[in-house]
Amino acid sequence: MPKGPSGGGLPPAFGRAIDLSTLNKPAAPVPASAHAIEITEASFPAEVMQRSLATPVVVEFWASWAEPSAQLSPLLDRLAGEANGAWVLARINVDTEQRLAAAFGVQNVPTIAAVVGGQPVDLIAGAVPEAQLRQWLTAIGQAAASAGIGSAPEPVIDPHLAKADELFAAGDMAGAEAAYQDVLRERPADEAAISGLATVALLRRVETVDADEALRAAPDDLEAQLVAADVEIASGHAPAGYARLVGVVKRTTGADRERARTRLLELFTIAAPDDAEVNKARRDLASALF
Repeated sequence: MPKGPSGGGLPPAFGRAIDLSTLNKPAAPVPASAHAIEITEASFPAEVMQRSLATPVVVEFWASWAEPSAQLSPLLDRLAGEANGAWVLARINVDTEQRLAAAFGVQNVPTIAAVVGGQPVDLIAGAVPEAQLRQWLTAIGQAAASAGIGSAPEPVIDPHLAKADELFAAGDMAGAEAAYQDVLRERPADEAAISGLATVALLRRVETVDADEALRAAPDDLEAQLVAADVEIASGHAPAGYARLVGVVKRTTGADRERARTRLLELFTIAAPDDAEVNKARRDLASALF
């Protein structure tokens, strides 16, 4: 990533950057935005380099002919609104500002770059998923805070996910389930929503279960073993629940084995991604399968 001068101006890559003149695409108006600043070569030193000395600047390189730009621009605009000034969104049209795009080494449209303290610090090419973009923005804010610029932001939280969590905390399992499903329809790989939905499912399954009776499950009764594992995990004894289902996988074959394996993987999603007990159980499951 090219480094810019801390005193402002254009990054030093102008003498060796790629030539975008071959694109020969018609210019178009900047996408409608309530939060973005349109940047030209003339305004770049003040609006990006100087501004970044006090507040991180996220620069979006876009083009009207690039379909992914139409997906990324509204997302960035929404996140900028949520950030409420924690960072500034600047937009650069690669067709009309080819020297700026070339200075940043832009080869794919859209591309987003972060400028902190008068220097480009990171760059992402393409229309990245919202979850990844949120993580990236949080990391940029933390890097800026480490440099004494702005303050480390709280992780940017999706309001739809926050609503699902509120419903869950209020005990509205049906509402929480529907809200998590709504999030997953938009972002099928959202880990927080997957975890929330699995937690709701677990609590619903154990809601009317007699825990003492469930834990006396016969080893050869698949349904009873699944319920017993649910009870153990819901009551804070996750390692026991994991071990129980790994044992079922070892003892069974065919559809029963697959059902136990699938339930165990679902239960893993409830814990944190780096949970040590989950990592151990994953290793145990792999040994049981292979």
